[in-house]
Amino acid sequence: MKDLVGKTAFVTGAASGIGLGIATAFAQAGVKVMLCDIEEAALAKAVEGLKRTNADVDGVRADVSLKPELKAAADATIARYGKVHILVNNAGVGGGGPYGAWTDRAWDWTIGVNLMAVVWGIEIFGPLIERHGEGGHIVSTASIAGLISYRSTPYNATKYGVVALSEGLRVELAPRGIGVSVLCPGFIRTQILDSRRNLPPRFGPALDDRSVPERFQDQVKIIQDRVAHGIDPAYVGELVREGVENDWPYIFTDTEFEPLIETRFATIKQGFDRIRGREPRR
Repeated sequence: MKDLVGKTAFVTGAASGIGLGIATAFAQAGVKVMLCDIEEAALAKAVEGLKRTNADVDGVRADVSLKPELKAAADATIARYGKVHILVNNAGVGGGGPYGAWTDRAWDWTIGVNLMAVVWGIEIFGPLIERHGEGGHIVSTASIAGLISYRSTPYNATKYGVVALSEGLRVELAPRGIGVSVLCPGFIRTQILDSRRNLPPRFGPALDDRSVPERFQDQVKIIQDRVAHGIDPAYVGELVREGVENDWPYIFTDTEFEPLIETRFATIKQGFDRIRGREPRR
């Protein structure tokens, strides 16, 4: 999608952070953008701010972990703009602790937002993109934690799922003129660690997490500091725009974790090396 001018994008989690960075970058490139978020006040503020730049944008509130609300958001987008060319499954939460601190509600919430909303977004918007025959692109936000995992958290598990889904979908949708990218950001200056501000009531007044091990609490403090001093979301938005224009399969934000990913791949290769030359029993 080299020429983005006049195209329409739908972006979830667009009221702040990476989502707003992506929506802004697209709007600046002449894309019509429907911003979607569960946080109504922040969404209205984001839409108002972009409209002051003469961008053609609008907003729709939805809890993307509820399929009917995501479908209603799609209907609102078509009613407003007629077509959708770009889908950005960006909404995400950082819920859930490691082994020993798991709860069913934390898993349900994290899977619902981070993975099932991506599945449903593709299921709902994919046919809408195919319908007009003008081509399109799907970007889903995973994480660098979707490629390297040092914690048994629901967050990491869902992000691995987004990577796998995107890799498979890219092969399937290429013949249909739809590109697919997976965004794997590192530490970005967002509110991901304050995800509970948007915890839906159906999960209870609060997630009753068990006592988190002290070692993990120390790690959380480190992550909080890294996020607070992380990369500007506006820069991430520019990378996503460039990734869509050039059909990048993977969109990274920095090279900090490249050595760890190389180590992971080397470890996987060692697994093959150990059985190389052996004749499998049939």
